[in-house]
Amino acid sequence: MIKRKKTRQIKVGGVRIGGGAPISIQSMAKVDTSDVRTVVTQIKALEEAGCEIIRVAVKDLDDAKAVSAIKKKIKIPLVCDIHFNYRLALESIKAGADKIRLNPGNIRKREEIAQIIKAAKEARIPIRIGVNSGSVLAGGGRRAASDVLVKSALQYIKLFEELDFRDIIVSLKASDVAATVEAYRKMSELCNYPLHLGVTASGSYDSGVVKSAIGIGALLLDGIGDTIRVSLTADPVEEVLAAKRILNAAGLRCFGPEVISCPTCGRCQVDLGKIVREAEKALHVSHYTLHNRPLKIAIMGCEVNGPGEAKEADIGIAFGKDFGMIFKQGKILKKVSVKNAVKELLKII
Repeated sequence: MIKRKKTRQIKVGGVRIGGGAPISIQSMAKVDTSDVRTVVTQIKALEEAGCEIIRVAVKDLDDAKAVSAIKKKIKIPLVCDIHFNYRLALESIKAGADKIRLNPGNIRKREEIAQIIKAAKEARIPIRIGVNSGSVLAGGGRRAASDVLVKSALQYIKLFEELDFRDIIVSLKASDVAATVEAYRKMSELCNYPLHLGVTASGSYDSGVVKSAIGIGALLLDGIGDTIRVSLTADPVEEVLAAKRILNAAGLRCFGPEVISCPTCGRCQVDLGKIVREAEKALHVSHYTLHNRPLKIAIMGCEVNGPGEAKEADIGIAFGKDFGMIFKQGKILKKVSVKNAVKELLKII
């Protein structure tokens, strides 16, 4: 069991962040916010995938005014991402935003921040202090990068506290995985505000998932983090699915059965890849029946590690040349043909 760091609890719409609440999954709409129909279509797809908080970019007044219309058509809390122009934060709050994200790198004036805080207090919504390496760094190496990210966040936090505002969530994202992890570890020792985890500008799906899994995963295993966003140059639905896989792998949340399978070698005498794909597809179709059941399903290709892994799983199958042996909680249930293996496995599941 991972012992999570105790943080303050903040409420974003109906979602609780910090204070022991389940680690929530966020994503960001990737279309023009003022195009209400398109952005709502994308958010609904994200809701269906399991996104729990959605953020939109507010780059101008048209975007801010669209917030009210968007909120009427979606179910999850809406966060407005604000840069450069503090008035857009005020307009977004007026339109019904559930949270505001501010960047210390480009909204700095105390009097402007004070106005945003006053409006957030009246609306009873939190603010994320979202430090981003691209906005605050100017070289100096990895250690310097993490120090600058933390320093920037702490300066902003001090200002917020001076203005008597503590409904704060903090993020410190860099594209460098190690710098990101180091910054969050330092920050977790210096404040008890909930932390929004992520690796920024992580790249395309393939490289981005790896960077995010390493960075976010390392912190989660340390007990650090209260909400996550996997940032990918890809469909935002892929961000949500990747986040679910990371949380599932860390054992922090369950999103249905987990399939473990061997990488195969010359000993494997079946097309294990095909069998695993068939099983995962069938499990996906059964998602609503199996949702949140913490089942571990082992699909193994040979007699070396196969029986052991299959026995360790809740349910498993280990293959020989023309058949498989199905195990349930360590006991052999039956011998099945390769052709009927997945069908028989699913019956037992």
